[in-house]
Formats: sequence, C-alpha cells, structure tokens
Amino acid sequence: MQTTTLRLGTRASRLALTQSQLVADALSSSSGLPVELVHVSTYGDRSTEAIAQLGGTGVFVSALRDALHAGTVDLAVHSFKDLPTAPTPGLTVAAVPAREDPRDVLVARDGLTLGELPPGARIGTGAPRRTAQLRALGLGLEIVPIRGNVDTRMGKVASGEVDAVVLARAGLARIGRLSAVTETLDPIQVLPAPAQGALAVECRSDDTRVRELLAALDDPAARACVAAERAVLAALEAGCSAPVAAHAELTEAEDGSAELWLRASVTAIDGSDSVRDSISGPATEAESLGRQLAAELLDRDAAALMAVSR
Repeated sequence: MQTTTLRLGTRASRLALTQSQLVADALSSSSGLPVELVHVSTYGDRSTEAIAQLGGTGVFVSALRDALHAGTVDLAVHSFKDLPTAPTPGLTVAAVPAREDPRDVLVARDGLTLGELPPGARIGTGAPRRTAQLRALGLGLEIVPIRGNVDTRMGKVASGEVDAVVLARAGLARIGRLSAVTETLDPIQVLPAPAQGALAVECRSDDTRVRELLAALDDPAARACVAAERAVLAALEAGCSAPVAAHAELTEAEDGSAELWLRASVTAIDGSDSVRDSISGPATEAESLGRQLAAELLDRDAAALMAVSR
C-alpha cells in the first residue's frame, strides 16, 4: 500500500487554511494517508486593489493551479465561488464536499439588524453583487468598499470605521465566528453569490489515484446545486465580480426523485434596476436549468444591467 504524503495546496489566510484542513482531515480519514498543507501565495492575496479592479475571476486561484500543473502539489482547495466558470485544461474538480449555509450575514455595531441601521449608516463590502443588492433595498445606506480577510473586515466595525459589514455565513461558521453575526440575510433581500459556501477540490485530470481518493469526499447534492448556479454565471458570461446572484436548493419531487429549485438575479450596481427569476426541474438537469434561467434573464435585459455595472 502506498503511504506517500498527499500535498494539498492552499492559500495562507485563516479561512483558507481552515477550509483546507477540513478537507485534509476528511481525506486522511477516508484514505488513511497523511496530508500536508502547502501554502501558496496568490495575486488576489497580495493585492490591495478592490475586487472589481483585480483583473477578473481567478485572481485567488491561478497560483494554486500553476502549482498543480507544476506538480508541486497534488490537490488544491478553493472557495468554489472564486473559480472561473470555464474549464481549465488538465485540471478537474474531483470533489465538492458538503456545502455550508450559502447565505450572507450582517455583522453590525450594537447588535443591529439591517432594518435597524439608520439612513446614512456605512456598510462595508468589496463585492459588487452585495453593493448592488444593498443599494436596491432603498434603505439609504452608504456602501463603503473594503478589502481584507474576515478578521480585518470585522475589525472595521469594532473600530467604528464602518457601522456594519456583510460577509458569507459559511466562512464565519468554518472559523467559529458565528457569534459575531447580528443578522442572517434572507435571500429574498440579498441573494447569495453562485457557489457561495461550497468548496472545490481540484487535481490534475490525469492523476487517477488522487481523483479516486477525492471521490469519497464528493457530495452529489452540493455538486448539483453549484453546477446549476455556475451555469447561470457562465451563460451570462459574467465573472465573480459581476452583480450576479444565484441560489439552488434540492427538494423531493412527487415521484421521490430530487428536484432542483433555482433562483437568480442581476442587479445594476447603483441599485436602480434588477431582474430576478426562478426555475425548477430534475436535479439531473442542473446545468441545463441554469442555462435556461440565464436565457430568461437575458431576455429581460440582464446584459444591459451588467454593462452599466462595469
């Protein structure tokens, strides 16, 4: 039996390391093999630019993928929402582990909820999607662009630089910081980013051994939901910095089969207009459902809203 240590490429942020360790522990448990974390610095980590100006999807993953291609790591763990929708030659997402709650949350001063924040309150976020949807609520909030890791962004609330920040619930859950949440945002108000809360475990396509080992970590429900959400993004030809939201859930159809319900939206960055729609169908047709929903959004001028947001 081979006992070679598996080298797992990861970003070095607290959240990335926590996520990667979760995968490492699960993989070690299922395979009996030791797993070593290998820190890889990405352009997105080093840059202080706003997310929308960083150069598009992939700034947090390209260095990890280079390490995979070079053979210096055997697998890499990504936040799935950071991955470009186009396939990468030579690499495959071999596992999508069980997904955390994909919703956004508010971390605000004095325990306030979104509705309790006064007009003019300063809300920090670096995501165009969140910026657009928060503005669309018409609450008179001032949206402040911020960057940094989870602790840095929450620290801006503690210091009084902003009144609140909006973050992904999944990240706070993984690092044990849910106690800081003052409100979990209803997707009717703020629809999550495609693939938010999901992890992607990537390896070389020709590495049959690692692909087989990672298959034990794959969660079919998470993979189906993410496939539908990312199909919307791909069909809209939008990246992770576009004001596009999508959220899929699995339910049981009358015949006992898995049915997928998918919602998606595109919102102008100034919040002045948006289009939103939903679709449902067999979970086995996840990607097709995503493409169909994107087509409906495009028929309702979603492309024009994205153009205004660029």
